[in-house]
Formats: sequence, structure tokens, C-alpha cells
Amino acid sequence: MVIGQQKGVVKYLLILAGIFFVALGVIGIVVPGLPTTIFLIIAAGCFAKSSPCLHGWLMSHRWFGPIIHHWNETRSIPKKAKFIALSAMLVACIYTTVVLDSLVLKLIIFTVMLFPAIFVYRLPISEDIEQSNPTPNAIETKKTN
Repeated sequence: MVIGQQKGVVKYLLILAGIFFVALGVIGIVVPGLPTTIFLIIAAGCFAKSSPCLHGWLMSHRWFGPIIHHWNETRSIPKKAKFIALSAMLVACIYTTVVLDSLVLKLIIFTVMLFPAIFVYRLPISEDIEQSNPTPNAIETKKTN
């Protein structure tokens, strides 16, 4: 999906912003509490307006493409991504409880992690949505068998 290509300085600023958000998304894979999906969605938007080549690369990327696709189509995430995100948040909370001495800091960290955890927990799983809404090709395959 290419949305109104920008020209000149704006194009290059959008490309730089897209690269920046992809980098943040990659960091978010390993840093608990830092989201990955939202940064990749922002990057896809930047690339869609500035570089069809980079947009195509991101959308067809082995790891990032499905995340963006599921989010764009159904506002869902893959089951594995949901499990990893919730597990990483839980590990981060347990780690801070063990490492930090201050009860106030522990409560702040827990509170900050609680809201994204609730948000991720409530997101639908993309595999469940695909099973309940089969694609036309899947329906045709079932009819021919």
C-alpha cells in the first residue's frame, strides 16, 4: 500500500524516521516493556509515504511483516508474540522486585508494566481470528476436497 509519496526533504526525513522506528522495534524485541509492534507500524507508515522499496522490504520481512499485517488487518498479534511479550514483562517485574530495594520504585515499575500487560493480554490472537474467518482460498480448498 503506497500512500501519497512525499518528495524532497520530507521524503528523506520520513525514511530516516522509518529507519529509527525499525531500530526501536528491534530493541523492543529484547527490552521488556519497550513495545515492538507500534514502532514497526509507525515505520511502515513512514516507508509507505516515502519509499515503496523499504515499505515492501518491511512488509515482506520474515519476522516483522506478519506482525504488521496482522495488526493492520485484524488488530491482533500472533500467539507467540503475545506469549513472549507477557513473559518478558513478567520476568522484568520479578527481576526488579529482586534487585531494587525501594518499595516505591518497585510499585512504580509494577504499575508502569501493568497497563501494557493488560493491553497485550486483551489483544486477540491472530491465529484464532484466522480460524474463525477463513480466507476465500481456504473455503475453495475445502469445497474441492
